[in-house]
Amino acid sequence: MGSFKAPQVKEIAQGLEQSGFRFLWSLRVQSPQNDASEMLPEGFLETVQGRGMICSWAPQLKVLAYKALGGFISHCGWNSILESFWFGVPIVTWPPYAEQQLNAFKMVKELGLAVETRLNYRKDSDEVVMIDEIEKAVGMVMDGGSEVRKKVKEMSEIARKSVMEGGSSFNSIGKLIEDMIGNN
Repeated sequence: MGSFKAPQVKEIAQGLEQSGFRFLWSLRVQSPQNDASEMLPEGFLETVQGRGMICSWAPQLKVLAYKALGGFISHCGWNSILESFWFGVPIVTWPPYAEQQLNAFKMVKELGLAVETRLNYRKDSDEVVMIDEIEKAVGMVMDGGSEVRKKVKEMSEIARKSVMEGGSSFNSIGKLIEDMIGNN
């Protein structure tokens, strides 16, 4: 998701804390001189000890493949969306700019495959997403019986079938290879 300024980091931290869910937070600071712990609310690390982990980087595919993972907050780049679908992990959208905002809108409003933090792109992009918005979105994506979770699981099954022999992607790549070889 890139890096955030201190006020947004504090809101995210408090939203995660108040959600009550376990979390892994890959938090990048804006400069090498900054220490992530200095941006967090006082006492946060102690409060979430045992149910929250903060690191500067995480291997996204390995994290998404972890069976106990309940949700994923994403910037909504298309690759991240596809990876999330592949592993059947529901997304909380947090698109900072460009096509990511269109991707998020499509995922939330048109397809019902994600939960939004906020889908209002006319406001100043520096506006802070508040604690209650974060807590609500995390709670919605973590709801085990949610419609979004069911749809994402279905999408995962469809994606996996498509690359198996006889699947649509498998057949399409085979046709492409045949066409390319046939044209030489």
